[in-house]
Amino acid sequence: MTTYKAPIRDMQFVMRDLLNIEKHYQSLPACEEVNQDLIDAILGEASKFSEEVVAPLNAVGDQEGCQMLDNGEVKTPAGFKEAYQQFVDGGWPALDQPARYGGQDLPMSIGTPIREMNGTANWSWAMYPGLSHGAMETIDEHGSEKQKAIFMEPLVSGRWTGTMCLTEAHSGTDLGLLRCKAEQGADGAYRITGSKMFVSSGEHDLAENIVHIVLARLPNSPPGTKGISLFIVPKFIPNEDGSIGERNNVSCGALEHKMGIHGNSTCLLNFDGATGYLVGEENKGLSYMFTFMNFARLGTGLQGLAHSELAFQNSLAYTRDRLQMRSLTGPKNLGGPADPIIVHPDVRRMLLTQKAFAEGGRALLYFASTQGDILTKSDDPEARELANHVLSFLTPIIKAFLTETGFESANLGLQCFGGHGYISEWGAEQNVRDARIGMLYEGTTGIQALDLLGRKVLGTRGKALAPVTSFILDFCKQSRGRKELRPMLKTLMRLTKQWKSLTRKIGFAAMRNRDAAGAASVDYIMFSGYVLLGVAWAASARVAYRRLEQGTKEEAFYRAKIQTAEFYFAKILPRTTSLLETISTGADPLMNMDENQFIF
Repeated sequence: MTTYKAPIRDMQFVMRDLLNIEKHYQSLPACEEVNQDLIDAILGEASKFSEEVVAPLNAVGDQEGCQMLDNGEVKTPAGFKEAYQQFVDGGWPALDQPARYGGQDLPMSIGTPIREMNGTANWSWAMYPGLSHGAMETIDEHGSEKQKAIFMEPLVSGRWTGTMCLTEAHSGTDLGLLRCKAEQGADGAYRITGSKMFVSSGEHDLAENIVHIVLARLPNSPPGTKGISLFIVPKFIPNEDGSIGERNNVSCGALEHKMGIHGNSTCLLNFDGATGYLVGEENKGLSYMFTFMNFARLGTGLQGLAHSELAFQNSLAYTRDRLQMRSLTGPKNLGGPADPIIVHPDVRRMLLTQKAFAEGGRALLYFASTQGDILTKSDDPEARELANHVLSFLTPIIKAFLTETGFESANLGLQCFGGHGYISEWGAEQNVRDARIGMLYEGTTGIQALDLLGRKVLGTRGKALAPVTSFILDFCKQSRGRKELRPMLKTLMRLTKQWKSLTRKIGFAAMRNRDAAGAASVDYIMFSGYVLLGVAWAASARVAYRRLEQGTKEEAFYRAKIQTAEFYFAKILPRTTSLLETISTGADPLMNMDENQFIF
């Protein structure tokens, strides 16, 4: 089984050294008193919970899975319910939620490392409280005052949990095809009829109520996505005083049998005239649901980071102990029969790749969470507008790139174990299976790529890209005084200019043939991710050099940062060259073949 130790020191590095988080909080109203001591205390307590309570249940959840009982209720794996109650009792769900609903009103960027710790320790368990955050954000932003009064406090406290109900058997990515119906009753509420599948945490025994956020179609609504409305459909209908009332007509029809994340209940939900409450205006449901989806996409990017971190920790421990062969440069373990496999260059390649993706991904994701802070807490309209722009641009990249690299890291982790990785004893194969879903749900890598290139970049005629590339070039110019960084900065400046010219070329090609954008999109989003991670690593190296100059007792830590940055630029960032080559070939190699010829 896997083991997990929260990477507190690296979290502190990102928050304190890289992002100057205290200064960031001082710029936000009501956050001025959030200092490093408070942050360290929160991280310390959260690490104990994730390591001692959540992590031991990871293998249990995989082995036991969830069970659907005869009455349609779902039983979660042993220990899940007790762990969730400890989570609620500790006030963790309320950490970064508004005080008006009983939350602690701390910034999103403090909640992010908590979610990372729980997710790395046990992703299946972490999904239950994780999805509730998206439900809270959606109701708080788009719900009526009455809906907020009824649903927000129980969700914030953790007494209730939330879900997102989009997918139907015939309607996944193309939500315009959904058939789930909503009809208004005499009481003003709506009756929801239809089925939703792939509903994560759709039914369980952890909380007293489950609040489903459901997309459905009203009678005579416009066709396609323009005719979709959003509804709150609780498992139990709340009474006027907020207490639990009668059971609603929503039930679990089946549990999906999945490749991974066995500990999370992925459900087929049947709505048989279930009572629902319209959120906002009719036929604007999809735009409202994007609040939930964007939060979930960032959360799924965090899942990619979690699998990278878990793979790295466990494969590192194994490769330092596993004795096989001798070093190519001569024996290193003179008293033993063989050397630990960490001495071998290819094993180093795999370990450093995992480390680069985990730590670089953490820096990128935590930066994004600071933009969430500004968006939700700043009183500066221009700052909020810029933060919204940056976060919107980063979201598909974080979701796609970090889940792709998370899966790569998980596979490399298994490879480090060799044959032992392929059996269940060590937990490496579970990490691979659990990681695979990240590239599928909340919009596949292909969908994120189309969103980035088609909607965010080409759809704005490159305006969405401009602030990002300007930031990178400014960073390079400001860092030129440090000669040690100049090779990295030269590479980043070249790639940034290529990023801009590449975008123009794809745009011109798409004007002639729209398939050109689709053909380039996945390579484009991966190119974008590699460049942004390069910025994160160059910034990390800059900080590390400065700390070494100032004098530190942690010289080894900071030198490791520099060495990992050098590895990333030498061995991973050159992947951008092949991506540029494949993008330049256009759509013809993909589209020339007639579909009837595929069979030959």
